[in-house]
Amino acid sequence: MKNNIPLLGIAAYSGTGKTTLLKKLIPLLNTKGIRIALIKHTHHDMDIDTPGKDSYELRKAGAEQTLVASDKRWALMTETPEEEPLDLQFLASKIDPSRCDLILVEGFKHEPIPKIALYRESVGKPFAGIIDDHVVMLASDGNINCNLPMLDINNIGHIADFVEEWLKQQ
Repeated sequence: MKNNIPLLGIAAYSGTGKTTLLKKLIPLLNTKGIRIALIKHTHHDMDIDTPGKDSYELRKAGAEQTLVASDKRWALMTETPEEEPLDLQFLASKIDPSRCDLILVEGFKHEPIPKIALYRESVGKPFAGIIDDHVVMLASDGNINCNLPMLDINNIGHIADFVEEWLKQQ
């Protein structure tokens, strides 16, 4: 199922500051009236449930899907031990389009979606490794010679302005 909400990836090497940037960028986008959903990929065996809680115990008892709900939020956990690698478009289709204007994607750097590449030379990885045909902007703390729009990675306000203008064109 295809989702009509624009996706914009944040692509960078580990240690570059993707999460730090997003923690500052999302509130700025919210002040511009842009409602954000986020899909974050992790390479870790993550679990959002707490061992010992009823929902955890029932899920571990064999429930394929567990929906935990309160008056403040709800979360759906789906077991996928024998599934193919994660499909970003499938995950995006689970986002409620009536509740957001943009899906920011952290991770999934090889997906063919528009993305902002973050680069810090101090991380010690090759610049070319984060650039592909889908990068729409580069945010860096140095002067990089490339054919992309470039902003200072530490100027979150300018990055928010770029995202706002990019979103208007989608």
